[in-house]
Amino acid sequence: MDLYHYENELYNLGINYIGGVDEVGRGPLIGPVVASCVVLPKGFILEGLTDSKKLSEKKRNLFYEYIVNNCLAYGIGVVSNKEIDEINIYNASKKAMLIAIAEVRKKVNLEHVLIDAMPLDLDIETTSIIKGDSKSISIAAASVVAKVTRDRMMYDLDKKYPNYEFGKHKGYPTKRHIELMNKYGLIDGYRLTYRPVKEVLDASKSN
Repeated sequence: MDLYHYENELYNLGINYIGGVDEVGRGPLIGPVVASCVVLPKGFILEGLTDSKKLSEKKRNLFYEYIVNNCLAYGIGVVSNKEIDEINIYNASKKAMLIAIAEVRKKVNLEHVLIDAMPLDLDIETTSIIKGDSKSISIAAASVVAKVTRDRMMYDLDKKYPNYEFGKHKGYPTKRHIELMNKYGLIDGYRLTYRPVKEVLDASKSN
């Protein structure tokens, strides 16, 4: 797949400020959902860049530094666990994306947005691309920035609560994570509307 296809089509129309948007953190049981919007310069090349989930952590961190130091602009959107519980993860993901886009629009005159599989209501043109993080260089860059940003939040949480091993599972519902939740109980930050969290809550009430 040509990762530059969507961008090149827009460049050919005279559009130069293209934002790639992606989010990370829909599945975890704890913490926020994080989105990023990244505007790359025309001709940007980063060999090996693709969907952040397909990259090693070491490579993601290297790519993150390169992207934030060489992009035209980037923005981060963060929506908390409490708001996820209030408005649901789908709406929270959209809100995080809109925050990230708004941050970028403070810095550059954003002309078009490429989004990973999410329709957004904006006053500029958008293109929603299924599996966009594997098909667009801009969305791939945003996926890396969002993933590294959220992982760093999990490492901070890991330092505060080492018993939960957040540095390993990043808050996702692994068997080990659920074992630790049952052993140590719930801390602030858990998404109370998520089924595995509800089950831990219900079990603690019945004991």
